[in-house]
Amino acid sequence: MTVRDIRLMGDPVLRTVAEPVVTFDKELRRLVKDLEDTMVDAPGSGLAAPQLGVSLRVFVYDVDDEIGHLINPVLGPFSEEMMDGEEGCLSLPGLAFDLKRPERVVAVGQNEYGDPVTIEGNGILSRCVQHETDHLDGVLFIDRLDRETKKAALKAIREAEWSGLATPKVKSSPHPLFGRAR
Repeated sequence: MTVRDIRLMGDPVLRTVAEPVVTFDKELRRLVKDLEDTMVDAPGSGLAAPQLGVSLRVFVYDVDDEIGHLINPVLGPFSEEMMDGEEGCLSLPGLAFDLKRPERVVAVGQNEYGDPVTIEGNGILSRCVQHETDHLDGVLFIDRLDRETKKAALKAIREAEWSGLATPKVKSSPHPLFGRAR
């Protein structure tokens, strides 16, 4: 089991658009396993590679006792029906705010071997897939909050004991998937 540190809000990797995965190899499978181990240990419903400091389009999820992953996700179509509910993030520990998202989404991408995958999500799975894909686009869920809720969220973040602790760490690797610094 490899549990890695989760990057906190303030780390630049969380605001960077992640690169598409082009190499499906042992290193990628290790990243997926590290993401799963870290997510389960946290515990969380999802975790994206940028949250571990790896700027690649990969995320894992654990919803209704089903652990899965998606690489290079593309979302849509979305349902017109919206759901409201509390949303949190492992990169903003201890904080959660109400956020409306589409009730249903279809996501297509690949698995760790490069095979095509389609996820059709409702409810929590839909929320999770949208949230984690946002991470891959450099978007945090607080960016999607209405103005009043976002103001309260930013105040809570400033007051959080972890606020200001995000120190960027850049890991070098000879593998083309890791160590990308921007």
